[in-house]
Amino acid sequence: MPLQVGIVGLPNSGKTTLFNALTHAGAEVTAYASVTEKANVGVAVIPDDRLDRLAEQAGSPKVTPAAIRVVDVPGTGVDVPGGLRQAHALLAVVAGFGEGADPARDLEALQLELVVGDRDHVERRLVRVRKTAKSGDPGLRKEVEALEGILAHLESGRPLSEWAGTLPAELEPLTTKPLIPVENGLQGIDCALEMELAELPPEEAAEFRSGPSALDEVVHRLKDALGLITFFTVGDREARAWTLEHGRTALDAAEEIHSDIARGFIRCEVIRWDDLLACGSHAEARRRGLERLEGKAYVVEDGDVLNVRFNV
Repeated sequence: MPLQVGIVGLPNSGKTTLFNALTHAGAEVTAYASVTEKANVGVAVIPDDRLDRLAEQAGSPKVTPAAIRVVDVPGTGVDVPGGLRQAHALLAVVAGFGEGADPARDLEALQLELVVGDRDHVERRLVRVRKTAKSGDPGLRKEVEALEGILAHLESGRPLSEWAGTLPAELEPLTTKPLIPVENGLQGIDCALEMELAELPPEEAAEFRSGPSALDEVVHRLKDALGLITFFTVGDREARAWTLEHGRTALDAAEEIHSDIARGFIRCEVIRWDDLLACGSHAEARRRGLERLEGKAYVVEDGDVLNVRFNV
């Protein structure tokens, strides 16, 4: 499944505005959303100046940054099929503008809505499993017992991140996902301003900022929350950044690039991005002994440049 983040927020918090700023998708921003509306889907680029430097050195005409799929669902979206429940993390947008704004209060209310969403989700599944369990299947009876305990836990107002037991794989709970608060206001991120700047060329947008884009910080917080690293593939046709979970192997990286590459994996040539820049070429890196040959079990590190040799 592609890496995916969902955006949640109370009405008028600015979540669709943040979605547009992150993805440049131009989704319609409305005061109130109907639950019958479809989710907005876009892609947020993970900025990484290492990729640009590697591409410039290699003369790569195409530069493809790593990206995260972003889903903005109507309302809080807790019951939108295929929306938030398939996300790997959630961005929680809270309003920091206007009279009486209280981001901490709104975040608490939003967290409670997510708990309620999980409670309703578990309750519906429990009804279905109870009916099926009448067949006498011991596995289903065991799941009924587990769901009853989980439901009681949620009804007490606690998220499933605090559940000590094992959760059924089919649940896809919301309250176990990393939740990254984003305050929309002067003390956080001015989402409306960032949405406007997103429509400008990068050079012009930079002139309006006193430093790096606040959106870059949001994306990097997501990357950290998901435990991701970035590796690179660099050639005379394309330089590309890829994301991978921390602790995954060269074989996993090959699978991320293409399943055929993983199936025909032979070996992996590995060099650190800064070593490649310092050497000027792969040939010089090999001459200096800075490029290594690794097998399938090699644990990829952030900043590795990989060249996977394969045969299908």
